Amino acid sequence: MSSTNNDTKAVILSSGGLDSTTTLAIAKLKGFECYSLSFDYGQKQKSELKSAKNIAKIFATSEHRVMKISLSDIGGSALTDDNIDVPRFSQSDDIPITYVPARNTIFLSYALAWSEVLDCQHVFIGVNALDYSGYPDCREAYIKAFEVMANLATKQGVEGKKLTIHTPLIHLNKAQIIKKGLSLGIDYSLTTTCYQADKNGKACGICDACEYRKLGFKEAKVADPTRYQI
Repeated sequence: MSSTNNDTKAVILSSGGLDSTTTLAIAKLKGFECYSLSFDYGQKQKSELKSAKNIAKIFATSEHRVMKISLSDIGGSALTDDNIDVPRFSQSDDIPITYVPARNTIFLSYALAWSEVLDCQHVFIGVNALDYSGYPDCREAYIKAFEVMANLATKQGVEGKKLTIHTPLIHLNKAQIIKKGLSLGIDYSLTTTCYQADKNGKACGICDACEYRKLGFKEAKVADPTRYQI
């Protein structure tokens, strides 16, 4: 079996948000040739895709692809189902209705497939296990399990070209992520994090994503550049 790895290419999952943009900047800093992958997955707000496209240009990624899939056909999430409203932020140990069933598993599977085509053994994802909404597919144990599966399920893996899933933000809180990104020159006003941003990318300021983002800037003691609807 071949043991030659391509250590220059990386597929970066990019939502156009704060975390994924910081992850892209970290991958570039590490010297990777970055391929940005975004998803039009049936989410109710599309402005994040505009941000992802713009960010890919700013970071001069080798390619930016938007994969069109339809998780709205499944529903079950406030982000994809027109019959479910995005709730205001609330402190709870329950997994919120903004959880999209199997989203990261589906996204990582597409990244895995593209990495095989690119002869690439690195995938970056901006999951975070501290300041998040309790989503099960953001946990370190899940990422490790997916990585094991990926290396069992692919031609590259069978040939000894081990895929590594990088999670550079996994143990950072939002303030630490923001400080890291600012040190890398990121303009966070270009990112879209809100679950119900308007067509111009302005944030609602009241959903889980907005509250965690606002708290991050506050704890980092830097001005919040987010454009809000009100």
